[in-house]
Amino acid sequence: MNQPLLLHVVERLESFLGKLPATIQKPILSELTPLKELFLQQRPPRFLFTGSHKTSLQETMGALFASTDSARMRDALIALYCWQDVNLAERGVISILDARGADESAAARVQEELKRRGADIIFFVDDGEDARGPRKRNLDDLIACLDWNEAGPAKTKIIGLGVGLESRKVRLEEALTEKPAIRDRLLQVIDFSTASDSSAKQSAGAQQLMSILARELPNQARIEMIRISRDREAQHEVAHVLVKSTTAICAAIGAQPIPLADLPILTTLQLVMVSGIMYVSGRERSLRAATEFIGALGANVGAGMLLREGTRAVLKFFPGWGNVVCGMVAGAGTYAIGRAATVFFLEGVSLKDARRTYLASRKKPRLLTAQESEKPAKPKKLLAGQSKLRRSGDR
Repeated sequence: MNQPLLLHVVERLESFLGKLPATIQKPILSELTPLKELFLQQRPPRFLFTGSHKTSLQETMGALFASTDSARMRDALIALYCWQDVNLAERGVISILDARGADESAAARVQEELKRRGADIIFFVDDGEDARGPRKRNLDDLIACLDWNEAGPAKTKIIGLGVGLESRKVRLEEALTEKPAIRDRLLQVIDFSTASDSSAKQSAGAQQLMSILARELPNQARIEMIRISRDREAQHEVAHVLVKSTTAICAAIGAQPIPLADLPILTTLQLVMVSGIMYVSGRERSLRAATEFIGALGANVGAGMLLREGTRAVLKFFPGWGNVVCGMVAGAGTYAIGRAATVFFLEGVSLKDARRTYLASRKKPRLLTAQESEKPAKPKKLLAGQSKLRRSGDR
């Protein structure tokens, strides 16, 4: 299923939320927004290169993304002074703009490109053209690009790339931090290893860079970078966020006294959750494949809904408690499906073992949730409002 169609499904789902009580709409939307940014509005990350240009961009890219096909990267044709999409070993796509060495007329073209599509991260390259450190003109060009980057994030970050000797890296960091306009945006200065360096050194530098980019890129660009890097920790982190948020949303919706009306939204959310985990793992997103996976687990959505509605009917004489139990049923089922999808697509277990995880998660949702909470803290920007939503679901 293609991305625009999936986004349309979720937008229809948002319109359905208008039928829910006003008290539950805001916390649900606060959870749904980051999920849309991560999985439904994703785009290639945009990288702007400034600084010296002694080293070709092909060589620079091959060293930065050491996991890609370096020979293929060296043969790639890179356009100057305009955005260009580059496929990295068929793992994902990035957009790059090489603004190094731009004269007055080329600088005007770079300015127009940045107004049209802003950069997420700016790389400032110091490749040893001047033994005394980066030239003043290159630093001025960097500051100009920051001013032109109107379409980018409000606080576009800078990463310095120092080629070769450690002393050059130190001089680069000193030069960048001396400029107030640059200092507040500087993320880190990395020792940039060229093709002549050892593969181990290249791999270590590339891994460090991948970790920084996965953490600092906007939500819309993070998923593509995680697919490119195949970083297992980042994959699990994002899948954990997806499962937790989707579970909280389904539990809150399931607790509302609207018999059967919430079936479409719960089903759609569960399918989006599974397809999102598939996409993070490097597979293509597909609602059909997600449906087949849920069916293979033995998770019958219709039967689950009948059970929940039956529970609601039995407990209708106990105001409040019936809705709470129904919310727990919806949340536990969603969480179990998400855990099974995580171990199957990210950890590579068999379908039989994934089914066991699903059944265990349904039987002991509280225990598994406690175990999950022991994992490293998730980025705050992805979980805004989650604590509020959890308290609403508990009530």
